[in-house]
Amino acid sequence: MGMWTAFKRKTKPSGEEIAASNGPALEVAHRSMAPQSNEPLLTVNGVERTFQVGGQPLHVLKGINMQLLPNQLVMLRGRSGSGKTTLLNMLGGLDQPSKGEIWFHGLPFHEMGDNDRTLTRRKEMGFIFQAFALMPLLSAWENVELSLRMAGVPKGEWKQRVAHCLRLVGLEKRMHHRPFELSGGEQQRVAIAKAIAHRPRLLLADEPTAELDSQMSAQIMAVFQNIIETEQVTICMTTHDPTILEVADHVYEMVDGKFV
Repeated sequence: MGMWTAFKRKTKPSGEEIAASNGPALEVAHRSMAPQSNEPLLTVNGVERTFQVGGQPLHVLKGINMQLLPNQLVMLRGRSGSGKTTLLNMLGGLDQPSKGEIWFHGLPFHEMGDNDRTLTRRKEMGFIFQAFALMPLLSAWENVELSLRMAGVPKGEWKQRVAHCLRLVGLEKRMHHRPFELSGGEQQRVAIAKAIAHRPRLLLADEPTAELDSQMSAQIMAVFQNIIETEQVTICMTTHDPTILEVADHVYEMVDGKFV
């Protein structure tokens, strides 16, 4: 039996089953599942992105169409240079398309100014990066707490929410350790807790398992499935690792700036 058989999305495991497969550290108190809507959380229509390089146009995205539905794990798969990170930046409002439309929760990202997109990201989105992006002098607790401060969450909610998020990713015994005292997998778990702390609707992850071995990658994907169920969040991630595709609800294959 392969490593990923237990995590296939075709027969979606419960949060309790995922937690059990990774030990008691991932056990959480689940809240009731809210009714799922068939309305897309995010829609991309005919998106193109062109950069000027040496006075010549470089077409990085070439007519992208896609949807992200609520409470799904969606993967953008492709080789380096295929355009998947550029697309992820578009989905998060970090960049804007040269042509086409991006609608997030009814908002026209392709028309919004920098300030409005920044506010939307701060309130409605979370980001996870390949290099973890943690503050090195802050503990795991303080890193997660910082994200709540930046999102404008009332201070009275910080303690309970930080503890909940770190327990959710299995770090209740490592809450007060700094990044250099944690393994790569543990640092990525802190990054996940930090990204979901302010209760975003959409979590965007750029190669979140690239720096991890296969066992750590499996644990991170189990955490992702667990938080989709417990936190009611949609996750869109980039990857070039074929071994983790089985856990996705949908996979978009990218080649030379297009889906194939």
